[in-house]
Amino acid sequence: MNFFDKRIISHFNYELILFILPLIILSHVLIGEISDMLAQKQLLYFFIAFMFFIIVFILPIRENVDFIPLFYWLGIFLLFSVMLFGVSKLGATRWLNIPIVNLTIQPSELFKPIFLLQMAFLVHKNPPPKNGYNLKDFSYFSFFILLPFFLIATEPDLGTALVLLLVGYGILFIVGIQQKIIFTLVGIVLVVSPFLYTYGLKDYQRKRITDFLSEKPSYHVQQSIIAIGSGGFLGNAEDEATQAQLKFLPIATSDFIFAYVVERHGFFGAIALIAIYLLLIFYLLLLNFTFKDDHLITVFASGVGLLIFLNMGVNILMVIGFAPVVGIPLPMFSYGGSSFINYIIIIAILENLLAFRFKVGYQYKKFF
Repeated sequence: MNFFDKRIISHFNYELILFILPLIILSHVLIGEISDMLAQKQLLYFFIAFMFFIIVFILPIRENVDFIPLFYWLGIFLLFSVMLFGVSKLGATRWLNIPIVNLTIQPSELFKPIFLLQMAFLVHKNPPPKNGYNLKDFSYFSFFILLPFFLIATEPDLGTALVLLLVGYGILFIVGIQQKIIFTLVGIVLVVSPFLYTYGLKDYQRKRITDFLSEKPSYHVQQSIIAIGSGGFLGNAEDEATQAQLKFLPIATSDFIFAYVVERHGFFGAIALIAIYLLLIFYLLLLNFTFKDDHLITVFASGVGLLIFLNMGVNILMVIGFAPVVGIPLPMFSYGGSSFINYIIIIAILENLLAFRFKVGYQYKKFF
């Protein structure tokens, strides 16, 4: 394979990288202001992610598209294994031990790119009719969406489970389903929601909702709102951002990093960060029109856009007190190796689908 084929370089999507780089650079700068040690570790994550990006980018995904379901079922096996052999941390069983090396993996994180690929594969093999998918098709797709939802929700990791559920059905709405199915779904959700709240949620999950609805927010949110309020329009100097620097703001480098963004750069900094995300999401959804006949690209790009939108939206709403506190990081911005590397792998898969959309450069046999 000629890695430097001019046609591959010309099909590489540089705009996508330009949207992501400001997020990575600003994140590193802000985390460095709070902790030099974490900033150094983040550089290691950047390097590992870059290596994964190169490896994933050169994989012949299109040449081996029929093997995607194999990885889906392997992911399901890992999720099911969590129920049997999972490691518990902080009251949740979400991890699996890797023997010998004494490390753990979180299958629900690993499953995200696999899930997006599976949705792309299903639509690729069964393109939508002119009037949208009917009930039979919708039920078929729903099986592949609901199975991981229930497995992840029972860990419990309701936040990740709901995000994947919404991404899966969001993809179907974008691709096209019949209107009567949409109205039926809305009715079912309205009827079932009270019962799910009463009997489907655990005590701590209901407490998060009641805390959110109560007049007084939790300590985390209180400190976050103070940090946001102190930022004003233009923000504070680094040594004057006392909420984060004096450790009043909990988890300032990860889940609540948006509050530190506002404390340091004010209202205009927050708007600029949100604008970068919205431009990235809009660009990803725009690929639906640019490559409307290539369902692998359109479905995967739509899924990535929805994934980023939901994670960004929930995180920011949580930080400003408009949503219950859940452990959902700000995409490619919050400190954390597994989440960041996972997103870079997802971007690498999309770049692969775009650059090799004409199967240019695959000069060797399939991997399998």
